[in-house]
Amino acid sequence: MSGESIDLTVRPLAAGDEARWRELFTAYGVFYETVFTDEILDRVWALLSTPGAGVEGLVAEHDGVVVGFAHHRSHPDTFTGTRDRFLDDLYTDPAARGLGVGTMLIETIVGIARAAGETGVLRWITAADNVTAQRVYDRLATKTTWLTYEVRL
Repeated sequence: MSGESIDLTVRPLAAGDEARWRELFTAYGVFYETVFTDEILDRVWALLSTPGAGVEGLVAEHDGVVVGFAHHRSHPDTFTGTRDRFLDDLYTDPAARGLGVGTMLIETIVGIARAAGETGVLRWITAADNVTAQRVYDRLATKTTWLTYEVRL
């Protein structure tokens, strides 16, 4: 593929993306052994589709077909008094892996955060066994030593 131009673009999630987003988000859930019911898909889509709801969505298109998505949000950082950004979800259709979709989505989020005047960090988590994604992340970011804990509400 050297010298070959790849038609890859990233843009905000739009109403017309719902059906394809549902396909990709469902596949994302399968990857993480999580079942997203129609009710969950409806709630997440509503959250992403509501301006000011606190989370934003991006999609990546390859040759006009949505092949990936990212969900991200801005939040205050209590260690610095600045704003950070959190990448909640990132997924690339397996057929489009290796095209730079994840890299382009992350770089777009960095640009959005910087354009918004955010001066903290962009952070995200991934599964310890998601080594394919970690190869991309290791090129783009610094792995931290923080551990994640959860309490079910």
